[in-house]
Amino acid sequence: MLKFDFFTYTKNYITKNDLADLLDKKTEILQKFNTSNMIGWTKYPSNETIEKLIETSNKIKASSNCLVVLGIGGSFLGSYAFHNAFKKYFNDSSFEIIYAGTNLSSNYLNDLIDYIKNKEITLNVISKSGTTLEVMLAYKVLKNLLEEKYSKEEAQKRIFITTSEDNDLSKEVEEENLFLIPDDIGGRYSFITPAHLLPLSLNYDIRNILDAYFEGLTLIDEAYTYACIRHLLFKKGFYVENFSIYEESLSAFTEWLKQLFAETEGKNSKGILPISTINTRDLHSLGQFIQDGNKILFETFIKIAKSSSLTINNKELHIINNIVEDSVIKAHSKGNVACNIIELDYLSQENIAKLLAFFELSAAYSAYLFEVEPFNQPGVEIYKKEVKENLN
Repeated sequence: MLKFDFFTYTKNYITKNDLADLLDKKTEILQKFNTSNMIGWTKYPSNETIEKLIETSNKIKASSNCLVVLGIGGSFLGSYAFHNAFKKYFNDSSFEIIYAGTNLSSNYLNDLIDYIKNKEITLNVISKSGTTLEVMLAYKVLKNLLEEKYSKEEAQKRIFITTSEDNDLSKEVEEENLFLIPDDIGGRYSFITPAHLLPLSLNYDIRNILDAYFEGLTLIDEAYTYACIRHLLFKKGFYVENFSIYEESLSAFTEWLKQLFAETEGKNSKGILPISTINTRDLHSLGQFIQDGNKILFETFIKIAKSSSLTINNKELHIINNIVEDSVIKAHSKGNVACNIIELDYLSQENIAKLLAFFELSAAYSAYLFEVEPFNQPGVEIYKKEVKENLN
């Protein structure tokens, strides 16, 4: 269950009239959203796709003990965030999934090769364009490793491609090893596509995840209200949003959030800069600035009401953690920092799937409030063009 509090610690900055004006625009914003040709992520995947994903998952587990996912940005952050939210901090015994292709460090790639060369490995290469620089360079190196470790024929069986239809990358494998990302779904909104569902299917029941995600898509009123609150705080001079967590396993989730909001609304010199803090660790560094520094940011706290029952001094540790979080919210609000609170009754796969859907809706609505297109990323394409020219 998710609970939302967008008013207790923001009411000093937002007038009822301001909020009413934006709420009056709701029909207009939803109309823009519903008529977009890029909301394929609001449609349930076909049974055929789900069955193929599960069949492929079983095939991978039968021949491998490690899946290396090559992707970057929207191609991997959703499943990476979900996976990290639930894997054990130490000695995780589930099927090993390694997320690579996210940088151009030769040291990293060398260490990766050393680590996986004696494992039974499968590759999942994810690139909607089929040309993503980091992914394709890592793929070339790891494909060679597979062909040296196995035969070329066996290597082909161990490579699964997730991309768009009819590009060069899609021709690398046979149809049974190919998954397509629909044209009407952009990378950062692709959680319900094979780009994320294939890696997740190795350790989770993807049908349950999908059911919870689509339940999250019904939170339209809550998502629009959150978008309005963010927009009004921006108008009051809060140009940065700090996503604050008190469970370190959600750190990858905040990385997904940062991409989602930065790419969705950061256009035409508009938008709110997303950052994150992992507490209580960052209370001892960034906490000083947030409490007592330049008042350019507001916070959105993601709170877990109940966790494991570890007891210290006759008090459950998760209760102490929540007392600290509640105290920080009150302290920061007294320091003129506006605070939103999103509370999960506990950290579950269903709650995280719902939260993913909620934030996707909110980001899209927020972009429309800023009067920018939610589903493109022209600024990203500029640097890619520059890199391409300098590499040639």
